[in-house]
Amino acid sequence: MISVITLILWITYFIGLFIIVFWLIIFFEKGIEEENGKLKSYPFVSIAVPAYNEEDTLEETVNSLLNLHYPKNCFEIFVVNDGSKDRTEEVMKKIIERAKGYNIYLINQKNAGKGSALNNALSRARGEFFVVLDADSTVSPDALKKILPVFSRDERIAVVLPLMRVKNTNNFLEKLQWCEYITNNFAKKLITHLDCCHVAPGPFSVYKKKFFDVVGGFSENNLTEDLEMALRLQEKHYKIVQVLTAVVYTKVPPNLKTFFKQRNRWYKGSVLNVLKYRKMLFNLDYGDLGLFHLPTVLFAAIISLVVLIISLYNYVLIPVAKELKNIGAINYDVPAVMNTIFKGKSILDLDFMNLFLIVAMMLILMGMVYFSYKSHDEKLSAFNYIPLIGYFFIYAFLLLMSWAWVFFDLMTGKVQKW
Repeated sequence: MISVITLILWITYFIGLFIIVFWLIIFFEKGIEEENGKLKSYPFVSIAVPAYNEEDTLEETVNSLLNLHYPKNCFEIFVVNDGSKDRTEEVMKKIIERAKGYNIYLINQKNAGKGSALNNALSRARGEFFVVLDADSTVSPDALKKILPVFSRDERIAVVLPLMRVKNTNNFLEKLQWCEYITNNFAKKLITHLDCCHVAPGPFSVYKKKFFDVVGGFSENNLTEDLEMALRLQEKHYKIVQVLTAVVYTKVPPNLKTFFKQRNRWYKGSVLNVLKYRKMLFNLDYGDLGLFHLPTVLFAAIISLVVLIISLYNYVLIPVAKELKNIGAINYDVPAVMNTIFKGKSILDLDFMNLFLIVAMMLILMGMVYFSYKSHDEKLSAFNYIPLIGYFFIYAFLLLMSWAWVFFDLMTGKVQKW
């Protein structure tokens, strides 16, 4: 008879397989090719760079904006110093002094968070478009010229997202995140086909400014103000589009402490914001976003926690407890136990159902990763084979642990600031 735990795992595997196969079908039907429109004019653009203790990265970030292939009299830059305690203000003043002829401004404010910093810049922005760039990210010179023509495809396009690449790939954790960003960019491009993008990340998301008059400014009390704004725009049936030709480079957490802190904020913000806009869940008025994608975002969190608990219980806790009991029965004669562990074992003792489902899911995931690398013009080499293996196994466990931490915080009522 099938146990409850086995049944739950099978259902979880089936849901995972269904989601992956669904997006593969979208890929084969829609592809990821995109039209490279040409910019016919140069609309005025406002760029906001919120900065908190960014003395080490700010100069490189601002220099990448000054090097944009765009007329310098057609864009302005607002660097919002959000109460930094380091030399951010001093570094920025030197940049302004050096960047003669550019519309570049420093705004100092008391520490109030990223949402407040963006609203401060938005209230002063004169541009037809409003761009957000994190202070630890850099943008390719042609990014703006490749993004702006996309808005002419549809009047309802409110945001266009660039291709995010990882800037720092020095250690193993950074390389794992590099793999993640490649697959995520590919997935977001597929999601665009169904108008299902639910987040507009900080690295160089370009907004059509007039839509802020409809939905208002950024939330100032939200862990993930970019995700909240995206859902607010989607609630009004505006579109968010991902492109793969405009590139921005961003830094990822270099160690586990900052990695878990970042993921805790991202995932907790995702859950809280989907619940905030829960009226969109399973709502026909929001098409695939409401019927499929947002429920997937929410249930992915629940499934992750269930898989982690069941896997630890069924494949770690129970076997270890059983072996400890056996060792105790023979006065803790460990060598004797080790000699009998594999005695009488057969290949027929394997759990072929679970093994088949896991292998099937892994093969399909490998296919998606292959197409992701191909879409990024990345070559599979010795440099990324090892991180890829780690991405499938080690990284998955790290993400499950991140979700477990999120649920613990939510259940204990822990509040996290940006």
